[in-house]
Amino acid sequence: MPHAVDTHAILDAVAAARGGVRNVFDDIDPKRLAHICVDMQNGFMEEGSPVEVPMAREIVGNINRISAAVRAAGGLNVFLRFTTPDAASWSVFVRRLGTGAAAHRAAFTPGAHYHDFWPALDVQPGDAVVDKHRFSGFTPGTSDLDAVLKARGIDTVLITGTLTNCCCESTARDAMQFNYRVLFAGDANAALTDTEHAATLHSMAFVFADLYDTKEVVALLDA
Repeated sequence: MPHAVDTHAILDAVAAARGGVRNVFDDIDPKRLAHICVDMQNGFMEEGSPVEVPMAREIVGNINRISAAVRAAGGLNVFLRFTTPDAASWSVFVRRLGTGAAAHRAAFTPGAHYHDFWPALDVQPGDAVVDKHRFSGFTPGTSDLDAVLKARGIDTVLITGTLTNCCCESTARDAMQFNYRVLFAGDANAALTDTEHAATLHSMAFVFADLYDTKEVVALLDA
């Protein structure tokens, strides 16, 4: 089961502070929407992997349902893949990894098993795959994500994946500041704990994103 966090209660709390408004965007065009699935790779998914997030295995079904709905509605699925950056260009991160730096860097090098997508993740030939060398897919110079979206006329992004409070949150925050409309699927993101997951959902609903669950996303796209 996904995280036991009540997204509707979070929206109720936010709405109370802003005149009853829960979610902001009521004019979503599915053909201008990109579902951005963040880092659902073996290195985050497998038991015993370098950055194992057990809950990430529980959200694969929801992500696949969202991906199918996006394809059917004429939107774009983009699968982001964390890829080991040049050590000199992000020496601060290498230092923060400490003794685990070598294993982490080896795990997410292209061609490594842990760099590959989780086998149960539904990635189709018409979907886009974008490697990124930072937590956020929008960090300038480290990913082609913004260019891929602009080439398709995308103005709305929907975030799923792992970790909720790291790469997913970083990507969502930057997307909003790049002037994309942001949707965040609460039950299709995964963190290490419910507490960490809930904290990000509160931040998203408060400032950065409209907050939905998978059933609501599918209904929105079907409509």
